[in-house]
Amino acid sequence: MKKLEKIAWDKLNGLIPAIIQDYATKEVLMLAFMNKEALELSLSTGYTHFYSRSKERIWKKGEQSGHIQKIHQIFLDCDKDSVLLEVEQVGVACHTGHKTCFFKTLEGSCSSYEALNTNLIYGVVDRLYPILLERKDANPKTSYTASLYQKGENAIAKKIVEEAAELGFSIKDRKKEDIIYEAADLLYHSLVGLAYCDVNPDLIRQELIRRFGLSGIEEKQARG
Repeated sequence: MKKLEKIAWDKLNGLIPAIIQDYATKEVLMLAFMNKEALELSLSTGYTHFYSRSKERIWKKGEQSGHIQKIHQIFLDCDKDSVLLEVEQVGVACHTGHKTCFFKTLEGSCSSYEALNTNLIYGVVDRLYPILLERKDANPKTSYTASLYQKGENAIAKKIVEEAAELGFSIKDRKKEDIIYEAADLLYHSLVGLAYCDVNPDLIRQELIRRFGLSGIEEKQARG
């Protein structure tokens, strides 16, 4: 689209900030980023699409939750390096269940209105990973996850190895309850490791999807 060429894509390496605003109330709902493909998809479909820097892919708002954003109008700012989209929000804008992503003050207090329970919308991994990221700023004396971050990658890696071994022994003993418990521990500590390295679990999901239809033997041979 020729009209997109006037945008200063080079300022942020091909990305521009996209401010999302409720078209009726003018409340700011969220801030995300778009590349040219995401903006083209937004214009052609009438629904917001963004580029996720952590997932390293294009995503449609509400693709998992159903909380889509129907676009009413798009504005380009005076410096041509950011856009504002007025949208009709279905459901809520924030994955935490809040109407807007801006529900916390800088001091840490939250808005008083009740948030939507999103436990049934998002999978446990998608709910847990952002919480683990938040724990990076928590007190190690009161947060187990924060204490792991403080100890560093060696301690985190050691816990993953320990939990993997315990799961292996549980499988060997064929104790169903122990297998479930130890598998949960391994998943949790693996996610802590991913969060520590800022690797979004969606990248692992994408890798598994890539492997569908591939022989495990062929896939390993391709990696050398």
